Amino acid sequence: MHRRRRTALTLSAALLLAAPVLTACGSEAHPGAAAIVGGQRIEVSTLQADVAEVRSAQQNSPQAAQLVKGSGQLPRAALHRLIFGRVLDRAAEDNGVTVSRKELQQVHRAAVAQYGGEDELRETLLQERWISPGQIDGDLRQEVQLPKLAAALGADLQTEAGTQKVTAALAEASKSLHIDVNPRYGAWDDRQVRLGTYESPWLAKPPGTEDAAAGQVETDPAG
Repeated sequence: MHRRRRTALTLSAALLLAAPVLTACGSEAHPGAAAIVGGQRIEVSTLQADVAEVRSAQQNSPQAAQLVKGSGQLPRAALHRLIFGRVLDRAAEDNGVTVSRKELQQVHRAAVAQYGGEDELRETLLQERWISPGQIDGDLRQEVQLPKLAAALGADLQTEAGTQKVTAALAEASKSLHIDVNPRYGAWDDRQVRLGTYESPWLAKPPGTEDAAAGQVETDPAG
C-alpha cells in the first residue's frame, strides 16, 4: 500500500514534465486574471503568491537546487490546483458533501503517521506534489472530499467504473462553472477535468489518506 501511494505521487509529478513552460500575464478578455471560474477571478497575483510560497519552501530544503530544477511547470501546476479545488467544491456541494474540521485533522494525523512525522510529510509533498507546508491542509481537504463524493455517488474509486463515475460528476461541475483560462496557461478541459495536458491530481492519493478518508466516509458522512 505504501509503495503504491508513493508511486502514484511520483507519477503525478512526472506527468507535469510533458507540458510546455508558460509565463503568466493577462489575457485580452480578462486582464490580470489567470482564470475565471464560476464568474470569479483567480488573479495572476494570487497564482504568483502561491508559486512564491512553494519556491520559498524549496529554497529552505536540503534538496533546494534539485527541487527548483525539477519543478519548471510549477505555475501551471499551481493554477491547475486552484481551479480543480473550485471544481471539486462545486461537485461536493451539488452532491451534499461537506468536510468537517475533525475529518481534516484526522486525515492530517494519518498522513503524518504514514511518513513518520510532520517534517517528513512536508518534505514529501514538497518534493512530489510541489506543495508548500502552508498548502498541505488544502490539499488534504480534497482527499477527504473525493472519497465522500464517491460514496455519495455510489462509486468505488478503486475500480475503473467508479473512477469514471466520479470523473463524470467533476466534469459536470466543471462545465457549470464556465472556466476560462488565460491562454498563456493553456485551456481547461471540462471532460478530462484538467488544464491542458496536465493530469488531474485527484487520481494520485497523498500519503496515509486513503484508509483514513474511507473511514471518515463511513463514520461521518454528513461532514
